[in-house]
Amino acid sequence: MSKPKILIVDDKPENLKALRKVLEDLDIELVEATSGNDALKATLRHDFVLALIDIQMPEMDGYELAGILREEEKTAHLPFIFISAVYKDNLFIFKGYENGAFSFITKPFQPEILINKVKFFIEKHQQEVALYELNEELQNSNKELEAFSYSVSHDLRAPLRAINGYAEILNEDYGSKLDDEGKRIIDIIRDNATRMGILIDVLLSFSRLGRKEIQMTEIDMNKMTEEVMVELNKSTTHNAKIKIGKLHEVKADYGLLRQVMINLISNAVKYSSKKKNPVVEISSEEKNGEIIFSVKDNGAGFDMRYADKLFGVFQRLHSQDEFEGTGVGLAIVQRIISRHEGKSWAEGTVNEGAVFYFSIIKN
Repeated sequence: MSKPKILIVDDKPENLKALRKVLEDLDIELVEATSGNDALKATLRHDFVLALIDIQMPEMDGYELAGILREEEKTAHLPFIFISAVYKDNLFIFKGYENGAFSFITKPFQPEILINKVKFFIEKHQQEVALYELNEELQNSNKELEAFSYSVSHDLRAPLRAINGYAEILNEDYGSKLDDEGKRIIDIIRDNATRMGILIDVLLSFSRLGRKEIQMTEIDMNKMTEEVMVELNKSTTHNAKIKIGKLHEVKADYGLLRQVMINLISNAVKYSSKKKNPVVEISSEEKNGEIIFSVKDNGAGFDMRYADKLFGVFQRLHSQDEFEGTGVGLAIVQRIISRHEGKSWAEGTVNEGAVFYFSIIKN
């Protein structure tokens, strides 16, 4: 890694020599300029992390140089420290800050003060570089994950289509020769191939959630929940009694939050379906600057010892024979709520029901 470069600007060579002496033990590269024009030329050739600028210089003083640096795209955010004997009262200090100074040092100065200030800006730069590199790495990882997801989707769909196709051929051409057990096995093959296709679709949807841009809007949660219930009643046969309280309005992405409500209410209806009198209660409350929503059911519940597994991909606490599902719904809920900087959690008791919560920051 190259050493961080620092620009030092002073029209007096002896001052530049003094600065170089003070900073000689730091692992940096110093670039000197004896005028404002030389300093501007240096910024074209180098990328600086900090500039130390004297104010009193002929032709172009430090204030003028700072103003030009702030107008140039490359140096618009370059931190610099004014070093001058003219800082004697607040008027000069304010003028320095108005011209974009991050700090200032008066002459004569203590070497330790300058060294500590320079160290601070170097560390700040190194942190920014590290953060940038991590962000680049994360973006590259996301691109690789996206490519992998589509590749897996394509590679898996082809054999699934073949399995379905051959099962169909087997049923049509040889069905009359198969006994009931043979026909049952064909049905199992086709059902599992179909389910695998659904899992691929759900997994791809889950991977896309991290890339979808959040569109924040004011949401009437009662109206949204009523719409979700209309959709659920059309697609699912159930006899659950749904109790919807007066829900708080929130600011969130409508489409994503709607998916959260669909997943949670569908789960509550599903896992309470074996009860004689299934009940699902939906409510909200404001607490500590957050709006907390809850979806409660009196269904199968779960053992709290395994609560940490609920929101994992393909993690299920009940078998497919007990309750159908992909094992991705709650993982989608958690990812959506996390993208809204909220939290999701659950409480439950075996055979006594469960409550699923999520929070949205109040705006």
